[in-house]
Amino acid sequence: MGRRIDYYDDPNAPKANSLVPSVNVVVENDKGEILMIRRTDNDNWALPGGAIDLGESVNQAGARETKEETGIDVVITGLVGIYSDPRHVIHYTSNNEVRQEFSIVLTATYLGGNIELSEESREVQWVPAKSIKARSMDRSMFVRITDYFERGGYPIALA
Repeated sequence: MGRRIDYYDDPNAPKANSLVPSVNVVVENDKGEILMIRRTDNDNWALPGGAIDLGESVNQAGARETKEETGIDVVITGLVGIYSDPRHVIHYTSNNEVRQEFSIVLTATYLGGNIELSEESREVQWVPAKSIKARSMDRSMFVRITDYFERGGYPIALA
């Protein structure tokens, strides 16, 4: 399996050669904990998510990716924001793809299911909000989670 390397505003980063619409999903339980995965490709903590497949809606992709990576069933309920900063590129070493960031971050309600690991998730946990900062994660993921807590219910569109 290849690695995922995130670059932000790095003059030495490889140039983007693709743009793939993707989703991330914020699922908060009744204790105020956020569902997070520890990625297998870079060992960082992240919200569940991934590429939107042809033939599916943004909501379908969010629910599918959450189930695939965590075992948890959700219903999509809202939008945190759209993140498309060209200074953030993601290098996938398995095929030398370098993606420009394009992520739609959604909110969801927990419906059920049991936590399960996948090929993409080394760990899956409900993380208390106060301990999220202590987790190793990419800068862009931390921004998305912070926006969720601070947005006041209004979606954010960032360049």
